[in-house]
Amino acid sequence: MATFILGLVILFVGAFIYGKFCEKVFGPDDRETPAYSKQDGVDFVPMSGWKNMLINLLNIAGTGPIFGPIQGILFGPIAFITIPITCVIGGAMHDYMSGMICLRDGGTQMPTMIRKYSNKGVYGVYQVFCSLLLLLVGAVFIYTPGDIFATQICGFSGKPNDPTTWIIYGAIFAYYLIATVFPIDAIIGKIYPIFGAILLFSAVGVFIGMLVKGYPLLNVWDDWQSPALAAFVNNSDGVAQAFSYGDYFSANHFIPIFFITVACGMLSGFHSTQTAIISRTMKSEREGRNTFYNMMILEGFIAMIWAGAAMGVYNLGMREAIASGATATVGAVCKDILGSVGGIIALVGIVVLPITSGDTALRGLRLAIAEAFHIDQSSNSKRLSLSAVIFALVAVILVFAKMNANGFNILWRYFAWSNQTLSLFAFLAVSVWMFENGKSKYVWVPLIPGAWYAFITITYIMNAKIGFNIPWGGAYAIGVVSAIAYVAIICVYGKKRAAKLSNK
Repeated sequence: MATFILGLVILFVGAFIYGKFCEKVFGPDDRETPAYSKQDGVDFVPMSGWKNMLINLLNIAGTGPIFGPIQGILFGPIAFITIPITCVIGGAMHDYMSGMICLRDGGTQMPTMIRKYSNKGVYGVYQVFCSLLLLLVGAVFIYTPGDIFATQICGFSGKPNDPTTWIIYGAIFAYYLIATVFPIDAIIGKIYPIFGAILLFSAVGVFIGMLVKGYPLLNVWDDWQSPALAAFVNNSDGVAQAFSYGDYFSANHFIPIFFITVACGMLSGFHSTQTAIISRTMKSEREGRNTFYNMMILEGFIAMIWAGAAMGVYNLGMREAIASGATATVGAVCKDILGSVGGIIALVGIVVLPITSGDTALRGLRLAIAEAFHIDQSSNSKRLSLSAVIFALVAVILVFAKMNANGFNILWRYFAWSNQTLSLFAFLAVSVWMFENGKSKYVWVPLIPGAWYAFITITYIMNAKIGFNIPWGGAYAIGVVSAIAYVAIICVYGKKRAAKLSNK
């Protein structure tokens, strides 16, 4: 438990210090925000600070900070240290800087930000990459909450041949369509406070319950063995043996697998597409630290809760969680800690998380496409016609993932990898922005996590079966070279851009 508590201290103390530093680097002021200068009653709408914070939190916190840590904690208690450090210097900084630059540039969406601070080639790749990711997010965040609601709350089978599965998916689809088409304050601005209350009950309830019940959490200095799992983990001869987090750590390549698996609780490229949406509803630049940086820290806190809760039930030997994977682990934790009624409420809060990310993911995709191709979105009918195309593509992905025996695994792997890869574009744009705005001495702020994730994502896709299937030695070498090239290219390009501006 001591390592878990230490991780929380790193998360919150680090956030206070580094968040304040990032705010100083950017330099928010009192200029008029696009919520006022471009007010249109649909996407550019002034909203209160607490509402923007809550909407942004619900936008970015999907099933990633729950399912990712549940799988990632198998690497052992080192996760309790890795998650907060990466969240503070990587994920929260990424969300803050990308959101604030979009805000200052007139509430632009991320594709426009990438186009402004790179070139046509990079912009074209980003536009395709971002669109594919948001489609995957839409599909994943219908699939996962739908299955949790069906199996853990309603007691249905959740199988593709069960009509209730598709009825639940259809209901989520209908909500997404409404939230995508209508003005942001008409639907999202009104329903999210209710969702937020359920979310807070879920997260805080699990956290307090885990501490009160004394879940057995290992420390980094302990023997990384879990004897309670001996009855469920067998060797090749069928003889029971204790599960070793240390063996899992060594055998499954902590670097890069852990950083791809946990994803959203530490860093997510998807988040920049969501902070861009909120940049259109903020009343003041000075709200940015709470709205962007601190909300990512809360997502890191959610990730820590679920990493700890998962390790607790694993170490207690709960058969259901061990045998059936992440979805069953979620149910086991909620019901063990909060009882039947409280567990159901907590599960509803967990269902809320991906739903409130999926709706704005598809909204963000609609806005990005409309902005890129200059498609008028002034009326409901025009927004609906563009949304119909987007939803048809999501439906195809969803049906494939559900009907194919290995469909969801394929979908999740591409989603997780592309999510992290997308952040490299944001780090690039933030770095170039710093060069252009006389802040080159701080360019290390985005370049350190950018270089690390260039190494992580390239190494992963080089080795992965869904990628190039290159042996680990070669994959690591390519990853190192790619990270060095990433930093060098950005520095050279950024300096040239800054020099051109100074000569005008």
